[in-house]
Amino acid sequence: MTAATPPALPADLTDGLRRLKLAAMRTLAPELLRTAKTQRWTPEELLRTLVEAEITAREDSNARNRLKAATFPVMKTLDEYDLSVSSVPQPTFDYLTSLEWIPARENLCLIGPAGTGKSHLLVALGVTAVQAGHRVRYTCAADLVETLYRGLADNSVGKTIETLLRNDLVIIDELGFAPLDNTGTQLLFRFIAAAYERRALGVASHWPFEQWGRFLPEHTTAVSLLDRLLHHCNTVVTDGESYRMRQARTRGGNHPTTS
Repeated sequence: MTAATPPALPADLTDGLRRLKLAAMRTLAPELLRTAKTQRWTPEELLRTLVEAEITAREDSNARNRLKAATFPVMKTLDEYDLSVSSVPQPTFDYLTSLEWIPARENLCLIGPAGTGKSHLLVALGVTAVQAGHRVRYTCAADLVETLYRGLADNSVGKTIETLLRNDLVIIDELGFAPLDNTGTQLLFRFIAAAYERRALGVASHWPFEQWGRFLPEHTTAVSLLDRLLHHCNTVVTDGESYRMRQARTRGGNHPTTS
């Protein structure tokens, strides 16, 4: 047998909770009122339970909204990150996962070859930051520069940058995959200069810093960009074999091969 449906709240209470945007209370109150009567809860116990339910529901909703606003390309978690095959030192990993560098407005630069876990770690740290209540925005470098380029047409570059900097952490992945022209370099500098000591940046590139001139053609701007990016920065060099290549070989080893 199933329990009988609890009586609905009076219409005026339902309307009042709706106007106050207390959706969780409105949903849970009928059942909790019945439980309170059955178990003889004090008024304080009932009120505390309703308030805690509303807080939990709002926190969950806010977390979902922050996760959606972050625009991660895929979901990655720190639990999935295999530190045993990573070149990231344990103390560095512990500091990064503490997230203390985000409110301290420090940057994170991950430098290393493709497949060595840079994007995974950036996204996983971003997801963890969202879960901790931080506002995060992910973008690849090409998309960021393209967005800023579009702002040149209507003189909205400054507004676009300020919108991005409403986030506590901005992740710029795949920096250097495509070379930038002088205007693109200046736009990227403008963004990083605006973020300097205001917001934390997470950057990943397969180019060592001394080779950033390969994709940042304007030397003076490139030097100024690196000066601001690296002033308060946690730099991590990743190396080793590509995770993807290692997994491909492992999968291939499960199937017979013919000569």
